[in-house]
Amino acid sequence: MRSSTRVLALIPSFLLLTIEPAVCQPEQKPAAFYVVADYDEGRDPAVDLKATVERAQFEGKRILLEVGGVWCGWCKLLDGFIHDHPAVSGKLEAGFLIMKVNWSRENPNEAFLGQYPTIRGYPHIFVLGKDGAFLHSQNTAELEEGRSYNEEVLLAFLDEWMPSSTGHTS
Repeated sequence: MRSSTRVLALIPSFLLLTIEPAVCQPEQKPAAFYVVADYDEGRDPAVDLKATVERAQFEGKRILLEVGGVWCGWCKLLDGFIHDHPAVSGKLEAGFLIMKVNWSRENPNEAFLGQYPTIRGYPHIFVLGKDGAFLHSQNTAELEEGRSYNEEVLLAFLDEWMPSSTGHTS
């Protein structure tokens, strides 16, 4: 009876040790190039785009509308990939602002997204000029490799749409 009491007494301590590291880790702060860093059903993307365009014009950067949702595993993978690959995040910092746009059954943002080409999968990226003008629709499946993204392909995509690489000022 005594040995079983000791084992039971150790269980709460063990649980605290296994839970504590996750609780104590600081939350990751989104990179500065995110104007809207979360897929939020309550946000108005038209209002967000207006603010993003103002900042893009001031900073001379292009806008990447990243369409997806909290339900989207590949969206989460893309966030992690950007965070874990300094070359990618550095290129984004140099020439782009990211504005996430929610798409979900509860709020598909049809009025806003209806002004852009049809989306066939998520996440999806629309490249806009610093003035908010549509430039390109990017299926992110083309940026994938296996169960992740391909750094070389993603960097080539960003190079292609960097403001200075096209000669366009928008």
